[in-house]
Amino acid sequence: MATDQAIEPLRKKIFLGIRSILLLVLVVIGLATVWLAFPWTPSKSKTLGFEGFIELPTPKLLNILDYLSLHNNVPFVTNENSGSVYRIALPPDQMPAHAVVAIMTGAPKLHHVALVASGQTAYVTRSETNSVDAFDANELHVLTAIPVAEGADSLLYDPESELIYVANGDSKLATLIDPKKRKVVATIPLGAKPEFQTFDPQTHLLYQNLEDTNAVVAIDLRGRRVIEQWALQQCEAPTGMALDDIGRNLFIVCNQNAKLIVFDLVGHRVIAALLIGGGPDSVVFDPAVHRIYTTGKSGVLTVLDHTEKTHYVVLDNIDTHFGAHTLAIDLNTHRVFLGYASVIASPRVAVFSVKP
Repeated sequence: MATDQAIEPLRKKIFLGIRSILLLVLVVIGLATVWLAFPWTPSKSKTLGFEGFIELPTPKLLNILDYLSLHNNVPFVTNENSGSVYRIALPPDQMPAHAVVAIMTGAPKLHHVALVASGQTAYVTRSETNSVDAFDANELHVLTAIPVAEGADSLLYDPESELIYVANGDSKLATLIDPKKRKVVATIPLGAKPEFQTFDPQTHLLYQNLEDTNAVVAIDLRGRRVIEQWALQQCEAPTGMALDDIGRNLFIVCNQNAKLIVFDLVGHRVIAALLIGGGPDSVVFDPAVHRIYTTGKSGVLTVLDHTEKTHYVVLDNIDTHFGAHTLAIDLNTHRVFLGYASVIASPRVAVFSVKP
């Protein structure tokens, strides 16, 4: 009996300690949920003015906006979790809060949208069904589903070859689709996992990042083959890519070591490397204002100045929201669109304008 009485206070201390730890864990989980769910206003910036949010409908518990792209100045954004494509129409007053959003639903694991030259038909990748859906860009309904190799992710339309190019990450190849016939006409082995790509109108080549080998390849779409490959020094896991057509550079973000590298398309070498926000995934370039914008899963929008071919300066690091890893730019208005991930709350797109 005396022994039990001596042990009882110890039991109470252990119970209270366990309860305190559990309460602390619950508080941490609650704060993390609020932090992820609440769409924080971006931090103050000396380079960009925050205009507001465009709220997107039909949220799921978790919403990851995978790709943002502009076609004829109209933003399209995909919700990877819900499988929805959103088309955003800005009103004449251009106020983000007054935007009209149309939606097309479908299977999850939805990724990238590209339009053909006419602007009437669009294509979107769905990796869960291993397909590319051709859909009416005005009415937002699927016209046909085109089977492709596993891991369909980013894509683009090349008006010169009149082909849809699809990067298939899991299959380590590219799929070429004839948009007139709406069927696959060829595949190009890449030997590594493709990420993002861009088309160069000067050389008529497509440049494709290879994420798992830290390289970039040049592809001849008409010849349907890889013609050359270069290592990307100082870059670990290249993801997003943008082209400086006049300066003859590629801007490539590196996911694992949080860098922007500048790859010289004439000398075929890396000529600059700059630290940017963590987990970068997207990069865009506005030649008129000499600005490069990058963003990643850490939720940091980095603004860089590019006034000379070999001179680059980080101007700003803007805190946005964890998971805000995709962006696009309107080269006419110089507006920057940034997709926010969300938990519970509605997904949304933040809109920024350039400060003088």
